[in-house]
Amino acid sequence: MAQPATSQRAQRVAERLRAEMQAVHVEVADESHLHAGHPGARGGGHFRALIVSPRFAGLGRVAAQRLVYAALGDLLQGEIHAISMTTLTPEQWRAARERG
Repeated sequence: MAQPATSQRAQRVAERLRAEMQAVHVEVADESHLHAGHPGARGGGHFRALIVSPRFAGLGRVAAQRLVYAALGDLLQGEIHAISMTTLTPEQWRAARERG
């Protein structure tokens, strides 16, 4: 993932994910500027996230994403309009980094 853009909203999202997901690595990029002018751009932001957590072990993609949505909770009611996420276990993340 490229160097993430930062914003106060992105920082709040990242902090929540670190705390709630016991994440060992989190990257959150605020991509709201890419959605300017679209109806959902009013209010909550658009984000891209990489979350690395041992809590994803043994889970499929949908189950892992459900954990993330639950962790974000109230942020999905206002701060976040849309989030695109990659969820990895520490082992998957390590293997991906080794492959380059």
